[in-house]
Amino acid sequence: MCSAIRAAFLCSQFSRKTTSVFSPHLRKMVHYQTEPRGRANSPDYRIYFKSSDGKCISPFHDIPLYAADQQESDVPPKKIKTNEIATKEPLNPIKQDVKNGKLRYVANIFPHKGYIWNYGALPQTWEDPSHTDQETKCCGDNDPIDVCEIGSKVCATGQVIQVKVLGILALIDEGETDWKVIAINIEDPDASSLNSIEDVRKMKPGHLEATVDWFKTYKVPDGKPENRLAFGGQFKDKDFAVEVIKATHSFWKALVLRKKMKGEGIICQNSSLCDSPFRCSDAEAHAVLQAAPEYGEPLPVSSEVDKWHFITK
Repeated sequence: MCSAIRAAFLCSQFSRKTTSVFSPHLRKMVHYQTEPRGRANSPDYRIYFKSSDGKCISPFHDIPLYAADQQESDVPPKKIKTNEIATKEPLNPIKQDVKNGKLRYVANIFPHKGYIWNYGALPQTWEDPSHTDQETKCCGDNDPIDVCEIGSKVCATGQVIQVKVLGILALIDEGETDWKVIAINIEDPDASSLNSIEDVRKMKPGHLEATVDWFKTYKVPDGKPENRLAFGGQFKDKDFAVEVIKATHSFWKALVLRKKMKGEGIICQNSSLCDSPFRCSDAEAHAVLQAAPEYGEPLPVSSEVDKWHFITK
């Protein structure tokens, strides 16, 4: 039986129906806390992260990629409105994506309603925009690597879980490589039976095809053409995924250990990386949180968010 490729998964999706934020209780992982700031469904809403002892941290830089009992030589781990890690803000909180001054929401493209998996990212990974991938012939998208967690439980925004890596898909988004790791929560009832992308194909028929369809069409309601996928839209296996994750982890290391910025705009402020010139004190990290707007009542969401879109093939 294949050993689990386990990594921390940070869920960045926002539910349209709830504004609750929960702190996960993870086996063999540090417990993380979250603190919302601003008003949900507004441009100033943020979710900041704290360690178990209440110190402010960056989910991008301070949450380890690998589970505590794994090393980088092990088969690696992975992780998850359109919400995103604010890579260009101090401490990199989760925020709702904004386009042309308006909040972005994931369109309902029939038969898919919003996201069809838990969507998030792997901490301590970075798709380097100065690196051209040998396989896709495109550069990285300047973000942490994305993860589609296919388990049965819906994750809360900001939840951190361990996942088993199963495979990977390569989206080419406006000329940039945007990897999508396929993974499952190690505590999911199906986790022990899913050890490869072929297992997913057998045990969850239609799920991979739906994933390809979703990534091809999710920007069409915005008036854009269908997205292109590398490798003819075929998924690569777990071993391939692990090598991609290792590479993006090494790119991240180079990013946070460098002596000066190179123009990507990424904020590398962190509270735990001893060798990083961007490490800050606990007081400096706390000051970032204190400067953010106080948490307030959520704003109402337009009914347009639940609109269905039908695409003619």
